[in-house]
Amino acid sequence: MKRSLVHSGLDAIARMSTTRTNYWAEFAVDAALCAVLLAAGWRHLDGSAWRAPLALVLGLFVFSFIEYLIHRWLFHTHIPLFEQGHRMHHEHPLGYDSLPFFLPPIVLLALAGLLVWLMPLGFALLLAGSITLGYITYGLSHFIIHHVRFKQPLLRRWAGAHHVHHYHPETNFGVTTLLWDIVFGTRYVRQMRKL
Repeated sequence: MKRSLVHSGLDAIARMSTTRTNYWAEFAVDAALCAVLLAAGWRHLDGSAWRAPLALVLGLFVFSFIEYLIHRWLFHTHIPLFEQGHRMHHEHPLGYDSLPFFLPPIVLLALAGLLVWLMPLGFALLLAGSITLGYITYGLSHFIIHHVRFKQPLLRRWAGAHHVHHYHPETNFGVTTLLWDIVFGTRYVRQMRKL
């Protein structure tokens, strides 16, 4: 009885995770969390004002690395929960599959708690806020890449780098940037045809 109740709950969460409401609710909740973290960080920032832009840049940089690691080592793994959800995205890239709207804020708040424990309060909150901003940027970028056809060459190239990942899933794990693919040698390089 308990087992079926747990499975029913997980099935309901899985179904909810494929809805537009969940998809956009996650952005709203994440944006609110980002605003609260950044405002609280600014309020509690002690010392020089230069720490705020440092936290912002560092947070976006750290998030780009987290994005690469999670995409490469969790979404392309043999852990059924992650593999199944990500495979669904590869099969239906225009779908609204995403994490349950409440999960990313829980993870981001846990990260904020860890950062507060490790460093000064204001800087830690700004850093957590900018990592959250990186996550929001990733989510919006990913949506735009799959739903917009760009005419501007630089944007087409940026979107194309991710589209390549859908055909060569062992390459181009970065969505917002190919920096870590270049660093770790997973950037897709077109093979020259032999004549």
